[in-house]
Amino acid sequence: MNILFVLLGITLLTVGGEALIRGSLSAAKRLGVSPLLSGLVIVGFGTSAPELVVSVNAAIDGQPDIAIGNVVGSNIGNILLVLGICALITPMAVKPLALKRDAVTVVAASVLFLVLVGGDALGRADAGIFLAALGAYLVWAYWSERFRAAPSGAMHQAEADELSSIPKSVLWTVIAVLLGLLLLIAGSQVLLVGAVGIAGHFGVPEAVIGLTLVAVGTSLPELSISVIAAIRRHADVAVGNILGSNTFNLLGILGVSALLQPLPVHPRILQFDQWVMLGASLFLLLFLYTGRRLSRPEGGLLLAGYGVYVWLSFTVFGG
Repeated sequence: MNILFVLLGITLLTVGGEALIRGSLSAAKRLGVSPLLSGLVIVGFGTSAPELVVSVNAAIDGQPDIAIGNVVGSNIGNILLVLGICALITPMAVKPLALKRDAVTVVAASVLFLVLVGGDALGRADAGIFLAALGAYLVWAYWSERFRAAPSGAMHQAEADELSSIPKSVLWTVIAVLLGLLLLIAGSQVLLVGAVGIAGHFGVPEAVIGLTLVAVGTSLPELSISVIAAIRRHADVAVGNILGSNTFNLLGILGVSALLQPLPVHPRILQFDQWVMLGASLFLLLFLYTGRRLSRPEGGLLLAGYGVYVWLSFTVFGG
């Protein structure tokens, strides 16, 4: 039953996230919001809606290990798992200038996480710092793209265009948004019940389940958008979606979660997972700055690296 709960929860979260993004894009188009802003905020951050709802619910329910593990695990999975799959579909040749700002932001957010969890917990003051940093990033991003014609502007517009199937009428737009929100809330509750049940049954810490099972389940919208972009050979959009999602995961989701409820940090995240997250972020920054092409063998190495990470999560660091 717990496995069924997890599968049902992941399905509801995925469908709900897709409906919310498409409905929000339709509403933005009707309200005259620029494709640039739609791509940056609605698509880039909207794919993190499942992580947001799951982590907020976990924080409110007193499950900080899942709340934090979901974010850290999703960021690791987005780079190693999602980017690895995309590179296997098609070699990832990107325009570094279009993505450098967001890649630097992801690394800076990862370093900020390391600094703020140094006291073994994320409190409301830390939440304020995360949210202030997110606000500063959004202002910087919009200003640089709106008034300076930054190279990333075209990439974010392409990100909004990637989802061509959006509701056409006002009624279907409202239905898509409301249905998406309801499915996200229901899916998060069902997923948490199943995840906690599996952790209890196998005697695995909730942090491990949050870092792996829950994190992968909530990352399916990122996987979907990035895979679609990779199939269409839009490598910049695939990588840009991952960068936007990872930024919002750390600054937005942890900010909101810790604001609602102070979150103690599991020792294994301090010893192991935060360093894997930082290492993966630095790799992505290096890849973009060198302007290299991420080949299929390298994509295979990323996937193998994720496999090793999951294996270590349940063996060496599974206690």
